[in-house]
Amino acid sequence: MSEIQGLKETHRALGNAPVSDGEGKSVVLRRTFAASVTEAWAACTDKVQLAKWFSEVEGDFEQGGSFQVKDNAAGEVLQCEAPITLRTTWALGPGMTTELELRLTPEDEHTTIELEHSTPATILDEMVATYGPGGTIGVAVGWDLTLQMLGKYLSGEAFDPVAWESTDEAKEYAKCASEAWGEVVQKAWGTSDEDIAAAVAFANSHFAPEEE
Repeated sequence: MSEIQGLKETHRALGNAPVSDGEGKSVVLRRTFAASVTEAWAACTDKVQLAKWFSEVEGDFEQGGSFQVKDNAAGEVLQCEAPITLRTTWALGPGMTTELELRLTPEDEHTTIELEHSTPATILDEMVATYGPGGTIGVAVGWDLTLQMLGKYLSGEAFDPVAWESTDEAKEYAKCASEAWGEVVQKAWGTSDEDIAAAVAFANSHFAPEEE
């Protein structure tokens, strides 16, 4: 799968999806995949398949279940309506519980997946005021890379997700996605050119660090 094709096929936006205990602010990604809705749902919820393109996951994606992504977030399943909707908490640590929702829409033999990651509005506003929008762009680019890996997997490509993230292709994708998210954030929030450049550079330093 072409990395540039994946970039062009992804719709990006900022939203205001609430979290369970109040107002929220979110990043939204939408992309259509050449897979049936049952295939796409299984790729996103079956632990054996997740390990092939995303990460090792312990737990169960069922109503009331919980999960732990290896070296990443833990969460609880808030809503599970197979094969259409999955909503979970997404906690990276104490005091940083966010929420993630996947919405799948079947279209003949294709499936559109909309991914929305919401952060409590008060926490996000404080972070942006203190550190700028780099964190928001970083979170969004992480999900951009996730959908790219999902697309590769659903197209039949076999790869190691951990190894792929270190490839030149992945780093170039991340840089382009950072620029794309920079444009989205600047248009929505009126961020200055200087602050957006710094935010994009911050995201790139994580996903595509310069070789020494």
